[in-house]
Amino acid sequence: MHSLKYLAGYPPHLQDKVRELIARDRLGAMLADKYPEPHAVRNDGQLYDYVQALKNRHLRKAVPLGKVVYDGKLQVLKHALGTHTSVSRVQGGRLKASREIRIASVFRDAPAEFLKMIVVHELAHLKEADHNKAFYQLCVHMAPDYHQLEFDLRLYLTQLELGRS
Repeated sequence: MHSLKYLAGYPPHLQDKVRELIARDRLGAMLADKYPEPHAVRNDGQLYDYVQALKNRHLRKAVPLGKVVYDGKLQVLKHALGTHTSVSRVQGGRLKASREIRIASVFRDAPAEFLKMIVVHELAHLKEADHNKAFYQLCVHMAPDYHQLEFDLRLYLTQLELGRS
């Protein structure tokens, strides 16, 4: 029986369906059929432009972003798929704050919808620090199918953990 760490908070009947897909070796094929489109966001510059476009579309009045990068160490070190931080630096006699978003490099090769989901999640943190009702409402505002994408991303991560593409 597979431990489904990415699906631990979901009901047992959903976990059982996922275990059945894994046992029949159908999880990867199901995800590939549902999300066939890769994205073209390959480097940090393209990622910054992608995130900035989403931010400008949905969160025009939010604080500006100083840096957006793929981070190869993120998943291993912080057990996170994306982070948002505020970095303060002294410049002359002033304290300059800059917002950074780091996206786990696993998303460089993930389907386009999963990259959008994690970017939407991190952008929502610009307005809402906690994972509360307002946070998830903002995520759904930016990506109406956010909750389905989050679940499917968890399936994708499970598939990757099993060592299958």
